[in-house]
Amino acid sequence: MEQYILEKLKKIKILLLDVDGVLTDGRIIYDSKGRDSKFFDVHDGLGVYLLRKAGIKTILITAKSSRTILPRARDMRVEEVFADVSPKTKALDKIIKKYKVMPEELCFVGDDLVDLCLMKRVGFSVAVFNACQDIKKAAAYITIRHGGRGAVREVCELILKAQGKWPDTLAYYDI
Repeated sequence: MEQYILEKLKKIKILLLDVDGVLTDGRIIYDSKGRDSKFFDVHDGLGVYLLRKAGIKTILITAKSSRTILPRARDMRVEEVFADVSPKTKALDKIIKKYKVMPEELCFVGDDLVDLCLMKRVGFSVAVFNACQDIKKAAAYITIRHGGRGAVREVCELILKAQGKWPDTLAYYDI
């Protein structure tokens, strides 16, 4: 990995994630009563959990609201959820103030145009593999994996490895 990317990742204190298309594969299923369902990847969830164990917070920022997001956020033990936020920079300003971080200490993973404003304001911007072209152009890194299919886990591992926390993570599970 390029030294430039490693240096950026070493500074990360908070991972910011879009939901639809990043934590999910982008599909939304509505049942006959209008309730929605989404597909989340268990590997992404473990990645977020591993970050938390290593002292790195995760916050979800989504332009939509859904009943499926909060239970998943609790399962992954994310720090906070900002839903129905547009533009997403409204949440960013609150996060910087509340958590006393600088933009360069934030990593954001996005996939579509509603994420563009955040991609340009954080220290390390990531596009999932299946993101739209404008998001890919704004990203410092493009994942190998698709959104909702392990892209978040990939980013979590990159952060942990760059910060030298991966050996402790492995040791915890290698009993």
